[in-house]
Amino acid sequence: MTFKARLRRTLVRIRQRVPPGFRTLLGLLLVAGGIVGFLPVLGFWMIPLGVLVVGLDVKPVVRRFRAWRAGGGRR
Repeated sequence: MTFKARLRRTLVRIRQRVPPGFRTLLGLLLVAGGIVGFLPVLGFWMIPLGVLVVGLDVKPVVRRFRAWRAGGGRR
C-alpha cells in the first residue's frame, strides 16, 4: 500500500470516527507533539498530520482540497 493511500485511509477514519471539536484538539496536539520531534517516540511527521487533521474542520481548506482532488491533483 502506498503512502498516499494510507494517508487517505487514515484521514477518512479520523473524519468518520472523531467528533469535529475533538478533531481540532487532536490536530493541535499532533502539531505540539511534532515540535518536540527530537524525542524518541514523537517525530516531526506529526506536524503535517496534525495540520491535515485540523484542516478537516476548516471549510475553505476542505473546499480547496476537494477541488484539487476533482481536478486530478493538479493546480
